[in-house]
Amino acid sequence: MTRFSILLILLLAQQVQAALPGFALVRAAHISSEAWVLDRHDRLLQSVRVDKAHRRLPWVSLADLSPAMIAALIASEDRRFMSHAGVDWKAMVGAIWTNLVEHRQRGASTLTMQLVGLIDPSLRRDAEGRSLNQKWRQIGAARELEKHWSKEQILEAYLNLANFRGELAGIATAARGLFGKHPSGLDRAEASVLAALLRGPNAKPQVVAKRACGVAQRIGRVDCRFVSSLALSALNRAPRLEPARQFAPHLARRLNLAPGQSLRTSLDADLQAFVLDTLKRQLIELRDRQVEDAAALVLDNASGEVLAWVGSSAATSEAAEVDGVTAARLPGSTLKPFLYGLAIERGLLTAASPLEDSPLALDTPAGLYVPQDYERDFKGWVSVRTALGASLNVPAVRTLLLLGVERFHAGLRRMGLNSLSHDGDFYGYALALGGGEVTLLELANAYRSLANGGVLRPVVLIPSAKGHAGGRVLSRASAYIIGDILADKSARGLTFGMSSPLETLGWAAVKTGTSKDMRDNWCLGYTDRYTVGVWVGNASGTPMRDVSGVSGAAPIWQAVMDRLQIGRPSKAPKSPPGLESRIVRFEPAIEPERRELFLAGTAQDRVVMPRSETLPPRIEGPGNGAILARDPDIPGERQKAHFSIADGGRGLIWQVDGKPADPAWLDADGSLLWPLVPGAHRISLSTVDGQTVAAMLVTVK
Repeated sequence: MTRFSILLILLLAQQVQAALPGFALVRAAHISSEAWVLDRHDRLLQSVRVDKAHRRLPWVSLADLSPAMIAALIASEDRRFMSHAGVDWKAMVGAIWTNLVEHRQRGASTLTMQLVGLIDPSLRRDAEGRSLNQKWRQIGAARELEKHWSKEQILEAYLNLANFRGELAGIATAARGLFGKHPSGLDRAEASVLAALLRGPNAKPQVVAKRACGVAQRIGRVDCRFVSSLALSALNRAPRLEPARQFAPHLARRLNLAPGQSLRTSLDADLQAFVLDTLKRQLIELRDRQVEDAAALVLDNASGEVLAWVGSSAATSEAAEVDGVTAARLPGSTLKPFLYGLAIERGLLTAASPLEDSPLALDTPAGLYVPQDYERDFKGWVSVRTALGASLNVPAVRTLLLLGVERFHAGLRRMGLNSLSHDGDFYGYALALGGGEVTLLELANAYRSLANGGVLRPVVLIPSAKGHAGGRVLSRASAYIIGDILADKSARGLTFGMSSPLETLGWAAVKTGTSKDMRDNWCLGYTDRYTVGVWVGNASGTPMRDVSGVSGAAPIWQAVMDRLQIGRPSKAPKSPPGLESRIVRFEPAIEPERRELFLAGTAQDRVVMPRSETLPPRIEGPGNGAILARDPDIPGERQKAHFSIADGGRGLIWQVDGKPADPAWLDADGSLLWPLVPGAHRISLSTVDGQTVAAMLVTVK
């Protein structure tokens, strides 16, 4: 029986002519399951698994394989590999005898025979083993392969195609996944473990450890106990193929990657790492203020190329997968430069125009809108330069009243803030103070349009030799004036002081913003070459505690800007055509005399504050939102609140909670002496036809 089986196999094997592909074709067909995102200098930023069905790394040539791995492989799987012609007849006779006579399982497949099974799916062993027909064909294919492939090619192909453990296919994947090494660096102990896995890729760690010990003894000079310990340690932890540090996971998700692809992006790996580390350091500083997330974006002004894209700090975040660069958030005061820029461009204001920072209450369909400044006080009359530089809220809302909500909304959309997808009425007056969600990507590119003289162009992730068309969204002269204000340390001194994290090595235009309830914190600005945007907050939307733009996002912005200016501090841009410069004097002297910039035809050397009767009427009283308490020791009829009309207001009617005030409450000078009534109340002034011109909310307890 034994002799007959051997003769039959030999006879049929001679007749099999397997049509197997050549070595070059097999190697070319090997495609990694990973894709790699590279920086502008071809340095690795991020590896991404694209093929979810298999796990392979790039093909490794025999010259790049550790000699220890080759020795361990031959010792474990095919000791006469270098001398046979594809079939080890001596081993096969022994295997047949053991299987048929001693009734024990023993294999005799050479590396070449195993390789043809890896190349040809029809020759692979299934759960029930190979049929006699498959075995005949496998022998014939192995003999044929040896005629056309060199021994070196067979070893190389086998190690790249063999499955080692779970989904770890190929020597590169196994070495990286189990030992964190390239195959060229494998030592004898590691090679023994990997060779032992080939006989049973999914065997229990203890079984593999025992087999690895046997391999180590065959190749010599390896301690068995050390090999066993190494095997158990490697197999009892999850394989890791990704580099120890990944730098651009959020950006990688935006790219259309194919298996085996290496895609060069516009990013700079050194800058990306610096920005990421800077975010982490700042968040550690803010950890006691309920802050755990941040994002940053760096753009090249001229090309629009993204130099750094950090969507999350990762280490400090409980929502590291959320990309803070593309997440829509409330921008706070960061929209003000565009508001003033549009107003200046339309001739409604100049940088010297006076605006009143005083209590303001506006009727809206949703109720009374009462803007407040960050410091909860009012500065009185200020110039546009001071209003923007110091980021005062009420002057911004007054500017929006001049420009119009729809016109401002349309201007923001032209500047690329497409997240503002509703119409202007949806956002209302709150749009002046950032009452509509935008993304850091959109906002940073809008600031870049200011840096580029009012021209908006798309951002670029993949470098290209072709230019990118853009469109003008603001006049060059208006954009220059806004940049000059944002770079003016004196203009922002009223709120931020003369020394703050908004200062950099060279010239820079910068604006901070904080959304309602301190949920979002921003700092955006540009130099002559770069635009940097930073967001700090919580991906969950949880409010921060006592964090403003200058204490949250600004330190990150400053660090990145200074890093970009090392060796070449930014210079102020040259003044474009269409501007005039004048010495301006204010009467009365609300601000010191200074040189100011004007659009051609709008210049003036003397700014006189408007007369009171030209201003909209307003209510003077306890203060909007005041809480008043009645004194139990004073008769109720004697407890009254005094409200008067400032800035004109002839012919106006006092109303309390929407009804005309009792004439008995009116004083001779037209003021209102209102008896305190417990509860929340609305005190307002209206015209004869019922239109509200001013209002104030008070609560009596």
